[in-house]
Amino acid sequence: MSKLQLKPQNRPLHPLPKGLVELYGLLAVLFVLVPEWMAGGALLSFSANRNGSDLPAPSAVWSRLPELRLASLGVGELRQLARRLRVPGYAGLKRERLTKRLISRLKHRKALW
Repeated sequence: MSKLQLKPQNRPLHPLPKGLVELYGLLAVLFVLVPEWMAGGALLSFSANRNGSDLPAPSAVWSRLPELRLASLGVGELRQLARRLRVPGYAGLKRERLTKRLISRLKHRKALW
């Protein structure tokens, strides 16, 4: 069997004319950069016209939704909370199941924790 040998061909490269390169540069600025600048300016003007905060205060929402509080806790903290709330079998539960059991336990209690 003979091995095929690939030899690079020595073909001369034909450079693009300078005017065409400048035209491509101008088109790139017109089609890419200018719309980005316009969008950025529009977003700044929209946010400047709004009054107040974009998001509600965390304390107000957290007092109503225990899911948000539990989502911010780590697994260790969830297990400590489950221990304090006397959730049976909390040590062997995965995060999702533990969170569901804690939510149901917290909804039955008046005070969150």
